[in-house]
Amino acid sequence: MTHQIELIQKLAECTAACEICLDACLDEEDIKKMVPCIRLDRDCAKMCTLAGAYIASHSSFTAQIIKQCEEICEKCAEECAKHNAEHCQQCAEACRECASACRSYSSSTAVL
Repeated sequence: MTHQIELIQKLAECTAACEICLDACLDEEDIKKMVPCIRLDRDCAKMCTLAGAYIASHSSFTAQIIKQCEEICEKCAEECAKHNAEHCQQCAEACRECASACRSYSSSTAVL
């Protein structure tokens, strides 16, 4: 149960970081170069929210959702890390931590 709570917390933190980054990207001077970041922020936030709901409901599809979430978080972290803006760097870190939490959760439940 502890792994579930920890992962849900990381998912919520990642969702918030992505929403903050997305909003801040909209205010960037060269918004066109931020479009990939904005789209990944949006997708990552949605996926993290969805994953949290699947975990909380004990869905039989949780493992697949967590795997997808890990992949999207990694992609979002890669994109955000390309930008020097503080909000992008903070988002990249939150996404990396969330992806790591997804991997940890998956490996701990695989042995159950």
